[in-house]
Amino acid sequence: MSTRILFTVIVLLTSTGIVSAQQEADLKYKPPLPRPAYESGKGPRVAIDEAHHNFHTAEGRYKPFAELLRRDGYRVDGLRQKFSSESLKGLNVLVISNALHESNAENWSSPSSSAFTKEEIAAVHSWVVKGGSLFLIVDHPPFPAAARDLAKAFGVEFSNGHAQAGHWKGNTPDTFERETGLKDCIITRGRSDDEKVTKVATYAGSAFKPPKGAIPVMEFGPKSECQERKIDEKGKVEVQTVPIEGWCQGAVIKVGKGRVAVFGEAAMFSAQQIQGVEVMWRFDLPLGKGMMFRMVLFGPNRSGAERFGMNAPEGKQNHQLLLNVMHWLTRAKGMED
Repeated sequence: MSTRILFTVIVLLTSTGIVSAQQEADLKYKPPLPRPAYESGKGPRVAIDEAHHNFHTAEGRYKPFAELLRRDGYRVDGLRQKFSSESLKGLNVLVISNALHESNAENWSSPSSSAFTKEEIAAVHSWVVKGGSLFLIVDHPPFPAAARDLAKAFGVEFSNGHAQAGHWKGNTPDTFERETGLKDCIITRGRSDDEKVTKVATYAGSAFKPPKGAIPVMEFGPKSECQERKIDEKGKVEVQTVPIEGWCQGAVIKVGKGRVAVFGEAAMFSAQQIQGVEVMWRFDLPLGKGMMFRMVLFGPNRSGAERFGMNAPEGKQNHQLLLNVMHWLTRAKGMED
């Protein structure tokens, strides 16, 4: 089973809330880092949001993310307070990955509410305009609906659905390369030739329409579509196919004196492994009857753990993309523009 197919199964099954799996951070992942941007422990302060039922946290699935930044000199901590001028004071970068409203913390299938209050959104926007940097990461549903109001504050419009690039094939990992939507820009060029990024792997995710003036990093091409979920008041789910050619799965934006990076996929910046899955799941086919099936995906005792993210064979340059984004957000030497 390909990594992409396995990850898509995990996405779909975890969204039902009835999957048993060991989806965990790969703590052995430590890619080469020959030229740290900052002196150890003396770089910009980075806070990873942990106050909004986040699927990725500094000591959880994003621990490899946090450790990579620490090795690059950043001071990284989790932020367990709601956003306000006081809680954001002294921070250089705020990372928000897959936040959820309390009502969706245990139930991804119900209608999704904003993860952030109006006061929090206003505080973050004001902080960015004054010079702060926001790294907003929003995956497949229900996360786009939870982040929609915050994204709109920066002119970003998310589709609440699973994105599918026109060039992706079912039996290969999802990737963006120079000829398939990975743009030549300051983020993919990095500070020097050895930091150039020519290929990144993603794992499902969402799509968004960036505002005018944004710099696209990963752009959907012809025949790209999003299966957008809409849930009515009675809880009935309707799925609409929305064309997303020209939309992005990654872009950066200058806002006032600050900077914003938006990405529609979270696993690409993780380093995770799936040890095993045992599922009993009921679902309704659009044109058929309810079906019951049992799927067992064995872990290392049978076939070895499946890796996805920065530690996957297809994601060897993902960690460099993450570092380039952070260098741009913090105006590291060579990434000031």
